[in-house]
Amino acid sequence: MLYDPIPLKEIQTARERISGDVIRSPLVRLNTDDSSKKIFLKLENLQPTKAYKLRAASNAIRLANKEQLTNGVWTISSGNFALALASIAKKLNIGCKILVPDTIPQNKEDSIIQLGAQVIKAPIEKAMNTLFTREYEGMEGLFIHPFSDQNVMAGSGTIGLEILDELPDFDTVIIPWGGGGLSCGIASAIKPLKQDVKIYASEIDTCSPLAAAYKYDKIPDEIPYTPSFVDAIGYPFILPEMFALAKKLLDGSLVVGLEETADVIRLLAKRNCIISEGAGALSIAAALSRNIGRKIVCIISGGNIDPLKLSKILQGKIL
Repeated sequence: MLYDPIPLKEIQTARERISGDVIRSPLVRLNTDDSSKKIFLKLENLQPTKAYKLRAASNAIRLANKEQLTNGVWTISSGNFALALASIAKKLNIGCKILVPDTIPQNKEDSIIQLGAQVIKAPIEKAMNTLFTREYEGMEGLFIHPFSDQNVMAGSGTIGLEILDELPDFDTVIIPWGGGGLSCGIASAIKPLKQDVKIYASEIDTCSPLAAAYKYDKIPDEIPYTPSFVDAIGYPFILPEMFALAKKLLDGSLVVGLEETADVIRLLAKRNCIISEGAGALSIAAALSRNIGRKIVCIISGGNIDPLKLSKILQGKIL
């Protein structure tokens, strides 16, 4: 499977298609003492399910026909895409099943169930393998991949159109990398209309598969992974089709550390009254720690952080 950049027209029509399900998220200036850095924040943490994934799920489901939806929809996710798909399915009165690793925290499982979806647990390796195979024994209905799907990426790409509308003179965008759907979707929207812009992924140093793939110009056989509070991002692998697409669209990956990321979560809470999950803070950490760009847009991809983890981070701890 190989993807070309998502056609601009598909992203433009996606914006109209999903307009009743999502908000046009605010774009605000980061409050920081460093006046030399013009950093703007795209607040996808303010979506109804507190993450950009609602755009992706909405576009994918609304493009499906009645026959495809006869047996409902399903996906593999234990986080933001699970919540997004369950939310849209409930709104449209469509059955929804979520395959999750059996290591899923109880609070996340409860949130998915509250939205009316059925949770199916599997050993983590078996569950994650579904991202490659796109099938799981006993699952029926339309499978919607959480990131490697053209309709999913088109929905995510609508963020890029909003940035172009509101801040036409930006020169750099930094986007958290999980599986690549957000980064490649936004880049597909921006590149045709603003070819000179630099677009970077951002990753955590405890798991940075894209940076490793760029370094060796191939996907490494093994990618180091250490669990951390940045738990909504960082698969210890990268799908070949997503790396191939990233090479067409992105200017590289910026890797940051846990301390930098925790500092940004504190900064956002104290100076901007913004709650970000660990993944959402990566882009700002990358912007603050590097001398890149004149006017930078950072995507805060979500705000679904466990309250206890947030409390400890705000106290100066790192988990």
